[in-house]
Parts: sequence; C-alpha cells; structure tokens
Amino acid sequence: MASPSPRTVEEIFKDYSARRSGLVRALTYDVDDFYSQCDPDKENLCLYGYPNEAWEVALPAEEVPPELPEPALGINFARDGMNRKDWLSLVAVHSDCWLLSVSFYFGARLNRNERKRLFSMINDLPTVFEVVTGRKPVKDKPTVESGSKSRNNTKRSIDGQPRINPKLADENYEDEEEQGDTFCGSCGGGYNSDEFWIGCDNCEQWYHGKCVKITPAKAELIKFYKCPSCTKKSRQ
Repeated sequence: MASPSPRTVEEIFKDYSARRSGLVRALTYDVDDFYSQCDPDKENLCLYGYPNEAWEVALPAEEVPPELPEPALGINFARDGMNRKDWLSLVAVHSDCWLLSVSFYFGARLNRNERKRLFSMINDLPTVFEVVTGRKPVKDKPTVESGSKSRNNTKRSIDGQPRINPKLADENYEDEEEQGDTFCGSCGGGYNSDEFWIGCDNCEQWYHGKCVKITPAKAELIKFYKCPSCTKKSRQ
C-alpha cells in the first residue's frame, strides 16, 4: 500500500529534502554510477529522487497523466555531446525544477501563507545546481544598476522579505571578495542582510533604515527617497 501524499508544509518539505538528497547523491558521490547508467543508446531516461533518499535512472511513467510531475525527459541523449561538467550542471538545473514542481503539486491545497513558508524553507537549502557546481549563494545586498541605484532593489517589506529587481537576478552570485563592500553613509557600518537598508535616489548612497529613521513600512510609501545629506544640501 502506497504511503499517503504529504499534506502539511512540514511533510512536503521533508519529502522535498529527501528527494533532493537522493539527487545530490546521484550527481556527486555516486556520479560515476549515474554517468554510466545514462547511456545515450538507451531510450528516454529520467533521473528520479525518492522520499527514502534513493535515486534512480529510469524510463518515464507510462500512465497519462502521470501520478506526479515528471523529471526532464531524455537526459541521457546529451551526455556524450557535452562536456561532462556542463552536462551534470544541466541535469542539476532540471532536477531543481522537478523538485519544485513536485513540492508545489503536493502543496496545491496550501493557502498563500503556507506556500510562502514552504518556499522559504526550500530556499534556505542550497539548490542541487549550487551543490553540483560548487557555487555559493551570496546574501542579498544592495546592488548598483548601470547608471542608477534604486532603493527598491533591496528594500524590505513588512514581512522582511527582500524585493529584488528581476533584472538583477544574475547578480545574486558574487565573489566572496565583493561581499561587505557596501557601507552605511551615516554610521559607516558594513552591509548585513538581516538589517533593513534604504538607498538614496539622489546620491545613490545606502543607509541603515535605523540610522535615517526609516522603517520598512514607511519606505513602502516613499516614491523618491532623499537622504539627510541631500535634503540638507537642497535646503541650502
């Protein structure tokens, strides 16, 4: 008898974590075995991760529609036509997509806050891609756009979640040497992702919200923020 599908946020996250562990093992510790099983001469193959932390390279489900969302089909076909490292990275990206699709399939009946909490728990774990490629996600920090720095890029809403401009998605990864190079224009303190920051839309300097007496709630109502220094200059 099949085990019941996970229903609560905690159950779904436990399922996600176990499946993720299986996929990570396939693409790292068991990578040679995984690589040999993905024979390009075989039919369309998929990489599955299971709730018991096991993994399997197998043919896709025959039933239509399938019981669960299916992983990427035919991962074996590109194996010999790509650099091994690049191919493994590609499989890792597709694995991350599949893990999310399975979790949100189980979470279809969750409410908005529960879905948000589920994604937050998932997002606290490194992705399969990050593990396989060795990339480390850097904490959100104020980012400079070409020509302007907008406070909306890192302004935090009341729930504490950062709002990041979609155009800056590719800048989420930075060299470790580049971390901590943003300093508050008031106190001189370095950037800390746990604190609320706001950027001046006039001079592009960043400030701790507490240093300029701006709360996340108040920042939501400001369309164009001028720091104390710029405000003083404009008065003069």
